[in-house]
Amino acid sequence: MRIRIMIGGALMAALSLNVLAEDQALTPAHNALNVLQSGEVSFSRDVMPIIQDYCVSCHNPSPTAKGYAKSGLDLTSYEGLMKGTKFGKVVVPGDSQASTFTKLLTGTNKGLKMPMGLNASGTLDRQYILTLRKWVKQGAKNN
Repeated sequence: MRIRIMIGGALMAALSLNVLAEDQALTPAHNALNVLQSGEVSFSRDVMPIIQDYCVSCHNPSPTAKGYAKSGLDLTSYEGLMKGTKFGKVVVPGDSQASTFTKLLTGTNKGLKMPMGLNASGTLDRQYILTLRKWVKQGAKNN
């Protein structure tokens, strides 16, 4: 918690000084940099915190969740993610190139890009995307 407050304060100071470029506005958290250098990506430790911070507000089974209403995708749990949408599965374990889940992060799925309205560049921080791709590539395990 203390680290998050310190990072938040530092980020606010940098933004107020207009020091950060648009594509660097988000500081990688959740050990994203460490994950890319280490072995296995953990769903509970590395993936779910990213999903919780950036996706669950729209993809949860509540009447006000627009992403859930449109797609039926519930990202509040591993089971919901692996179930997919009312249109089909979004994660192909072992194949991040074929997974709609990872395609949506970069806009390579029919031009649709998630998360919606995130920032000026309209995308997650590169480290988050790489972490999520690595998790899918490693088999999308519930670990």
